[in-house]
Amino acid sequence: MTPPDTPASTATDTTDPAHRAAGAEVAYAVVIPTLGRPCLTDCLRSLAEAGEPWPDQVVLVDDRPEPGEPLPLEAAGPLQDRIRTTATGGRGPAAARNAGLAAVGAPWVVFLDDDVRVTPDWSRRLTADLAAADVRTGGVQGRLHVPLDASRRPTDWERGTAGLEGAAWATADMAYRSAALRDVGGFDERFPRAFREDADLALRVLDAGWTLRRGERVTHHPVRPADRWVSVRVQRGNADDALMRRLHGGDWWHRAEAPRGRLARHAAITAAGVAALALARRPRAAAVAAALWALGTAEFAWARIAPGPRTRHEVTTMLSTSVVIPPLAVAHRLRGELAHRRAAAWRGAA
Repeated sequence: MTPPDTPASTATDTTDPAHRAAGAEVAYAVVIPTLGRPCLTDCLRSLAEAGEPWPDQVVLVDDRPEPGEPLPLEAAGPLQDRIRTTATGGRGPAAARNAGLAAVGAPWVVFLDDDVRVTPDWSRRLTADLAAADVRTGGVQGRLHVPLDASRRPTDWERGTAGLEGAAWATADMAYRSAALRDVGGFDERFPRAFREDADLALRVLDAGWTLRRGERVTHHPVRPADRWVSVRVQRGNADDALMRRLHGGDWWHRAEAPRGRLARHAAITAAGVAALALARRPRAAAVAAALWALGTAEFAWARIAPGPRTRHEVTTMLSTSVVIPPLAVAHRLRGELAHRRAAAWRGAA
């Protein structure tokens, strides 16, 4: 299905002010992929406390590789009888959201992450957002708020999470018209992580002729606990950037409103380090290459340390991970380029 040319081609004219005021009449379902983390309890409780208009369905997609503790359905309170659960066996958030989409019949589906907490007026604001959407609107994004400790500077991990506040089309709270999702085949399941799968979907929806806009509802996204090596693990996302480039071209960053990152600098630092090792029998050349590696690594570390709290733990974490991140980022990007060199446009799950 493609978006209609005129509002007259639909049964309901959502541009009519009277219809926009009747937000409660907008039917929607909520899909929450989860790994059974404790934060799911708070997510479901906040959804219940958001009150009416209730979602037609709440689909919890259990994406744990192996069965675990039962999901905390009781936290959903009055929404319990609207909950449906399904399992995807660890196939990743894109596949989990597709499974959730397949289980709903509402004209709108709202994707929430299991670590968010919607505000008490979220349901009312959501339906107002959806009622205000014209017939060409394929999706409406919620406004994310990342609460931080105001008494100190945020850590590197906290700053990274806070970046969600400005992220475009993040599925932490993103409502899509079901027709638009089916029009493009849903989420591309070749994105195995919660990274870039939302940007990819947004670009495909836009390319299909739909529009996307930001709504007025607000959702809180707390910073989840993480160990000191989390910034190293997230470098795996560089492989997904290779898939994005293959599918959407070199300007996908601009079109998806995504930051460019530091891959070019990481490549230069890595090249300097490799050269220092390769030139071991030429001491002067090796020393120059080693100096360039050290300067690049120091600049990267300081760029992460300077805006932070500068505690001993944070400084040592930034120093140690700044040595490891550049070569890992480059390696993951090369792996992605190789793996996705023949990737074709996503047509939907088989």
